[in-house]
Amino acid sequence: MNLLAVLAGCLLGVIVGVLPGLGPITTISILLPFTYAMEPTTAIILLAGIYAGVMYGGTVTSVLLKLPGEAASVVTAIDGHEMARRGRAGPALGISAIGSFIGATVALVALTLFAPALATLAVKLGPPEYAMLALLGLLLIAYLGTGNFAKAIIAAAVGLFLATVGLDPISGDARFVGNSLQLMDGLDVVAVVLGLFGIGEVLYSLRDKSGEGELVSKKVGRAWPTRKDFRDSAAPIARGSVIGTLVGLVPGGGGLLSSLLSYGAERRFAKNPEEFGKGAIQGVAGPETANNASSTSSFIPLLSLGIPFNVTISLLFSVLLINGITPGPRLVTENPDLFWGVIASMYLGNVVLLILSLPLVGLLIQILRVDMAILSPFIIVLSLIGVYTIDNNTWNMWVALFFGIIGYFMRLWGFPAGPLVLAFILGGLLESSLRQSLLLGDAGFLIFVQRPGSVALLFVVVIMIGFSSFSALKARKLRTQDVEVNALP
Repeated sequence: MNLLAVLAGCLLGVIVGVLPGLGPITTISILLPFTYAMEPTTAIILLAGIYAGVMYGGTVTSVLLKLPGEAASVVTAIDGHEMARRGRAGPALGISAIGSFIGATVALVALTLFAPALATLAVKLGPPEYAMLALLGLLLIAYLGTGNFAKAIIAAAVGLFLATVGLDPISGDARFVGNSLQLMDGLDVVAVVLGLFGIGEVLYSLRDKSGEGELVSKKVGRAWPTRKDFRDSAAPIARGSVIGTLVGLVPGGGGLLSSLLSYGAERRFAKNPEEFGKGAIQGVAGPETANNASSTSSFIPLLSLGIPFNVTISLLFSVLLINGITPGPRLVTENPDLFWGVIASMYLGNVVLLILSLPLVGLLIQILRVDMAILSPFIIVLSLIGVYTIDNNTWNMWVALFFGIIGYFMRLWGFPAGPLVLAFILGGLLESSLRQSLLLGDAGFLIFVQRPGSVALLFVVVIMIGFSSFSALKARKLRTQDVEVNALP
């Protein structure tokens, strides 16, 4: 079953990832309810395969349509689409698949070597360290995940509020439930995520017709890169593997950040930087490698610390929780079959994805011609059926529809949904760790400055807030000076 889950996940991920508007978050959130009947290991393996497949599917859309299937493919579209316009769509997709394979393999080696060691170290962490780590993760996610820090902070604050709905974890008091018995158990994470990223994204894709791309090539041609392509891409793939693996360990350091850093590094190291933006294969190989390396290495903090550092990983986190498994330091010793089974399946899935990706290009081009107006009703109905199967209760269907409308308006007004979902998921950890820390002694909040680990994390939090405030004040001062200069006669 696990081997079948690897194959099915990669195949389904590649096919669905090609559809514009259906990135890894949307796809996984839609399929999440259907994994509840599976064993936890099989469910995680299936979703991890879908995650990897969707990432490559988004590359196909970016290269052929210049329409990124998800945020991390934005950088690939710059040079990948120009290569396609020159009739070199095949080598662009081929080097993307090869770079993705190498980058993910490097990150998997790091996962195999360092996750158990990090889990051993994490056992020594207490509630104060976890509270500061959760707070740091929220701030970094808000800071790195969007260009508008204020809107990201607002979204994260709303997510923290939603996490408090239901029974108090310590006293048992009901909070923000009104007269609703359904809210006593809190909001279901799957319904919230599926509404924001599934239904909300579909509604927005129906509205945003200006982003439709033009299929530049109906025949990709020879997908295997030439020797010159391999020589030009060798160093970018090596650098992208390292950059992506390291960025995946940072809270909020998802595929987009790693792709941007890799693209900037390649322009700096390039002999002819003026070729970037005009079809340079280095601008495809490096970012794609970094993108997949970071998505793989982000499993390290999930499996060893029990803290999801990006939205997609948080969905996998919720699958484990629903199945009664708590990711964290004890996962390696208490559930070694799941821990090592997931890692082994990711090695195998990486090979399966490389084998599938190149021959399937012709089929994927046919999928690109499907109108989203035809698929959207089917996706919404499938999402609602999936939510209903959680506990055979129509309440979660209404919750998903409500948050679908909220997600649509958040996209419309420029508020990122990622910080909201991560704050909603991390809110429980933050609250329980904070209150446990305050109950450990009579020092109150001074307990956070009495332990070296929490002091170090608190220092980083203060630096982050200070730097963001200073940057905002500096930007406002510059805008004020520009207005004064323009007002002079």
